[in-house]
Amino acid sequence: MADVWFGSPVREVTDERDVRAVWNCVGGAPDLSHGRIAEGGVVLMTTNAIFQVLVFFIVLPALVKPLGWYMARVYEGKSCGLDRLLGSVERAMYRLCGVRPTDEMDWKCYGIAMLLFNAAGFFFLYGLQRLQSLLPLNPAQLGAVAPDLAFNTAASFTTNTNWQAYGGETTLSYLTQMLGLPVQNFVSAATGMAVLVALIRGLSRSTSTTLGNFWIDLVRSTLYILLPLALLLSLLLVSQGVVQTLSPSQRATLLQPVSSDKSMTDPSGQAVLDEQGKPKTEPAAAIEQVLAVGPAASQIAIKQLGTNGGGFFNVNSSHPFENATPFSNFLEVLAILLIPAALCYTFGKMVGDTRQGWVILAAMTVLLLCFVPLGWWAEQSGNPLLMGVNQQVGAGMSGGNMEGKELRFGITQSVLWSAVTTAASNGSVNSMHDSYTPLGGLVPLFLMQFGEVVFGGVGSGLYGMIVFAIIAVFVAGLMVGRTPEYLGKKIEPYEMKMAALLILIMPIVVLGFTALAVSTETGRSSLLNPGPHGFSEVLYAYTSQGNNNGSAFAGLNANTPFYNLTGGLAMLISRFWLAVPILALAGALARKKLVPAGPGTLPTHTPLFVVLLIGVVVMVGALTFLPALALGPIVEELMMRGS
Repeated sequence: MADVWFGSPVREVTDERDVRAVWNCVGGAPDLSHGRIAEGGVVLMTTNAIFQVLVFFIVLPALVKPLGWYMARVYEGKSCGLDRLLGSVERAMYRLCGVRPTDEMDWKCYGIAMLLFNAAGFFFLYGLQRLQSLLPLNPAQLGAVAPDLAFNTAASFTTNTNWQAYGGETTLSYLTQMLGLPVQNFVSAATGMAVLVALIRGLSRSTSTTLGNFWIDLVRSTLYILLPLALLLSLLLVSQGVVQTLSPSQRATLLQPVSSDKSMTDPSGQAVLDEQGKPKTEPAAAIEQVLAVGPAASQIAIKQLGTNGGGFFNVNSSHPFENATPFSNFLEVLAILLIPAALCYTFGKMVGDTRQGWVILAAMTVLLLCFVPLGWWAEQSGNPLLMGVNQQVGAGMSGGNMEGKELRFGITQSVLWSAVTTAASNGSVNSMHDSYTPLGGLVPLFLMQFGEVVFGGVGSGLYGMIVFAIIAVFVAGLMVGRTPEYLGKKIEPYEMKMAALLILIMPIVVLGFTALAVSTETGRSSLLNPGPHGFSEVLYAYTSQGNNNGSAFAGLNANTPFYNLTGGLAMLISRFWLAVPILALAGALARKKLVPAGPGTLPTHTPLFVVLLIGVVVMVGALTFLPALALGPIVEELMMRGS
């Protein structure tokens, strides 16, 4: 048998020891060291699993400072190296669009420009889907996308959600996949980064009425940050075997025919029914398989870097053409957190105190590291309902709950990806979250319900966490009876009103649409699973859309007019109704004077503030969503364990 090490051929292995060794190296399954049973039946993380997680959390912080420093120079208008190569392109874009780099906007003009630009992108993508049957680069001759699905998809990609209620390779043409989706992946990510930069300027400026220029921030985010990183990652992914081609789908002859029953149809294409009204079938044998290909690598690169997450293929990053090797898996999961983590350092650099950025990064990292072991333990412990089935680690098997996992990556990499993608509001998956145990599925669900702040989407995650930092200093101010301050700006009633809007809108959207879906026959008709798990699927769907994530539980037929329309509204509200209060908050902060720190000022660069910030995030998330979680994953876990 042939093995692969980071995409390169390795010696042929022949015996069981060699198989085990190779799989241990690449972090896949069967991996005999994924877990071990201690006294009392407790599953412990072993050296192999700990090593895989540690490598990730060592490489990520190592890249934070250089990339964060680079992005700070980009947004401050300083030389960044690439300006020598791309500066002429940037200036040409300004001239073409009639933008003067010296002009700045107040928060209202900034917000209007942001909304108008994204509205134009929404209508362009909607029209592209509806007209794709008439447009070129459609080798499969795919028809127009249905109006409700086109609305949902346009809302999804415009809001940086990339929720997909369709199979990419069977619904969208190459032109739509290239011109529509990746463009929105770039500009929606750049929009979030621009809003963040406006908030940072609001915190760093004194008695100012302007926050910069949206068009300049958008162009510089795309041209100097997203495009170079996406090009580099695309080349690395192609080197690992990720497909990048305009060729039509390929047909492969099967080594053995596959027998099946095929529905009988009449000359008009309608199903033939028997006496009982059931479709008649006839034996059939498949001798070939259609292999979908396309320009995947370029879209995958930006979907990960921009925390978009939509898959080129229907099975997303578990598809070998989209995620070919353990090294491509590592690159993709690293890319998900790369920019959100580096923006923390950018924030500290731009406000003149890098400690502020490290504090926020520490809070995000601690929250994520609390959930990864929990998810790992839940999945490695296996499913107690499978009585009589050996789920322990042994020769030739990794043990644990391998249902829905990609065998190449195993439980550790699956759980790490599930936690990272939902923490970062990315939504791409390399395993099926619906196949996790109830507690294992609760981990990605609860990470989203924190409010897209544990890293979160590019830009949007950090400005959400900054709002929680403002709430944290307000709470601390109440404790000691002083006017709270954050980075030299007094936090007064107007700022708290905007912060309250930001933490209330998302739960209202998520819980409101969930309640509507489960209380109406139209919403319940899409459920394939009864009881608590069906509720969990609906809650997960609106949590994902309400936090602009994009991942999903299976078992819910979300491609219906009801879910397409309500889900689209949830995504639009959660993206833009949150961005506007952020800009209003930034405008209010920019007008304030910088106040020197005094004896009563709470230091916001200490471990104590990290603990306080984590406490506020957890308490808001817990108080808001624990009742709903108790009706879904928690009761599922109790039922599974016979409680």
